[in-house]
Amino acid sequence: MDIRSLKDASLEKILSAFLEAFADYDISFTAEALKTLWKRRGFDPGLSFAAFEGEEIVAFTLNGIGDFEGKRMAYDTGTGTRPGYRGQGLASRIFHHSLPYLKEAKVGHYLLEVLQNNQQAISLYQKMGFTVRRELNYFIWDNAAYSPSLPVANLPYTIGPVAPELLPGLNSFRDFEPSWQNSFESIMRTQEDFLCLAAIEAGAIVGYCIFEPRSGDITQLAVDPSHRRRGIASQLMAEALRHNRHSGAKLLNADTSCQSIPAFLNSQNIRLTGKQYEMIREI
Repeated sequence: MDIRSLKDASLEKILSAFLEAFADYDISFTAEALKTLWKRRGFDPGLSFAAFEGEEIVAFTLNGIGDFEGKRMAYDTGTGTRPGYRGQGLASRIFHHSLPYLKEAKVGHYLLEVLQNNQQAISLYQKMGFTVRRELNYFIWDNAAYSPSLPVANLPYTIGPVAPELLPGLNSFRDFEPSWQNSFESIMRTQEDFLCLAAIEAGAIVGYCIFEPRSGDITQLAVDPSHRRRGIASQLMAEALRHNRHSGAKLLNADTSCQSIPAFLNSQNIRLTGKQYEMIREI
C-alpha cells in the first residue's frame, strides 16, 4: 500500500473514491456539489493524501488549507475508505504521513468536525492527538415541513442584496465565531454561489444573512444586538429561503454557547437536528 499526495490524481478519480467511500452514508452527494464544496473549503490536492493500491485510491483525506482565526490551518474536508479496505488503520496512517508535509507548508494546526454520535471516529481522533475545541449544533429541515412565523409588515427597514465585501466588518453582530466552512474566507472562495442579504435602516446595515441557494445552506445569520427582537432575522431568513433551489435547508455549526440561534429557530418551528464536536491538534 503506497501513501502519497493527490497532486497528480485526476479529479474524476478522487470523486469516484469519495462517492464509493460514502455510498452507505445517510447523506448523498453529487459530483458537482462536491466540487463546489471542496472549493469552498479550500481543498488543496498537493497537501491532501491517499492510500493507493496500484493506481487505485482506496482511502483518502482531503485537506483544506487556509487562514482561520488568524492562524494557518489544515481542515479535514473529507476522510473516507472504500468498504473493502476498512479496518486496516489507513486513515491514521494517511494522517501521520501528511504531518511533515503540512508542517513544511507552515501549517500549525489541524481542524476537523465529527458528529457526537460517531464514537468510533471520536476515539480515533483522540488517539491521533485531537482535543475537543467546542461543540456545535446543526439544524436541517425540509421545505415541506417548514412553517415559519409570519413576517411583520410595515417595518422601518428594507431587505435587499448587498456585496459580500460589506459584511466582514460586522463581526460584532455575531454571538460566536463561524466554523471553517462558514467563515468569510470560505465564502469568498465561491462568492458567486452565495446570496448576501442585508437589513438596512437609516442607511446602515442592522442585520445580514449569507445563503447558498443551490444547497439550502444558511451560512451566516446575524443581527445587531441593539436591533434584535424586531423581526429582522425572520425577514432575512424568509427572503433567503424564497430563493432556495434545494428540497430543504440547513443551518450548520452554530456554537452551543450561543443561545440566540436555537431560540430564533425554535420560534420558526425548527428543532435541533444534532450536534458535532470541533476538534483540533497542533502540528
